[in-house]
Amino acid sequence: MTGVLASQQIAALIADGRISSQQKILSEQVQPASLDLRLGAVAYRVRASFLTGAGATVEARLQEFEMHRIDLSQGAVLEKGCVYVVPLMEHLDLPSDLQAVANAKSSTGRLDLLTRAITDGGEEFDRVPTGYSGSIYAEICPRSFSVLVRPGMRLNQIRFRRGQAVLDDAALAALHAESPLVDGEAVIGDGLGFSVDLKPETGTLVGYRAKPHTGLIDLDRIGGYAAEDYWEEVHTEAGRIILDPGAFYILVSNEAVHIPPSYAAEMAPYLAMVGEFRVHYAGFFDPGFGHAAAGGSGSRGVLEVRCHEAPFVLEHGQVVGRLVYEKMDQVPEQLYGAGIASNYQGQGLKLSKHFKV
Repeated sequence: MTGVLASQQIAALIADGRISSQQKILSEQVQPASLDLRLGAVAYRVRASFLTGAGATVEARLQEFEMHRIDLSQGAVLEKGCVYVVPLMEHLDLPSDLQAVANAKSSTGRLDLLTRAITDGGEEFDRVPTGYSGSIYAEICPRSFSVLVRPGMRLNQIRFRRGQAVLDDAALAALHAESPLVDGEAVIGDGLGFSVDLKPETGTLVGYRAKPHTGLIDLDRIGGYAAEDYWEEVHTEAGRIILDPGAFYILVSNEAVHIPPSYAAEMAPYLAMVGEFRVHYAGFFDPGFGHAAAGGSGSRGVLEVRCHEAPFVLEHGQVVGRLVYEKMDQVPEQLYGAGIASNYQGQGLKLSKHFKV
């Protein structure tokens, strides 16, 4: 068996003690192809981001880099521009044939809340090797907004896979011919290319830019904030915008994306050759995303964009990233959007769930 583990297989890992926690793991943490991870009760403010390194533990690194620790039990503020490490409630004891990859949840990425998983002995962010047994930690760096967090909040998620089941270009083209993956011509090359929409069907609103000086966001407060207090609207009639270095934008893909039930996808890291910007912070696309049987007819991907070295002209239809598809080991018993209160099925340009519609 090869591929990404489905919800029922993740539930079996929990039942077998391969995924454990001192706090009961909740059924709502289990997603179609991933498990939501929960913050523990303490945050460590550290001098800098770090990778643990071979033979070292996160706990030992914290002794080197810790500035102070924060009790989260009554809620606490993680300040913009600071780096924190939070032990997660979940503990892993993976079998020798199972590896894992973590990523920020959609709402986390849309708040420009850089959240990455680190492990003992880890030499890469968000990667857990086969057979890993130990704790998981979240490194959190709020980039645009200070946030109020509490134990149990779910900022990132983890996906388990057995072997490598990534589709090559030929297999991806065959899948698109059988079950269209986008609502137009598929640009296939090391994954499925997607472009940016800067010519909306109506109006001139193409995105949002985070304001530099805003109030706090309580991550438990859903639909409680006025967008205009935190975001500037980005308008264009020319089909192009100029990205400012250091600014954070919410844009949307030109294509409506479809993930069939037997597959999962991940947004690949940006390539410097397409521009000096990053196009995602939250990269998992679940089986059933944009799937008609799960309440969708293709859903456009929201792009979390940060420009880097120099101002950059972004034009309508410009390819800005790619989706890498891989096979599921089993079809999930529950698909994205089908009765599991998925926030972004059928989406267009949309801020995180914390802002009033």
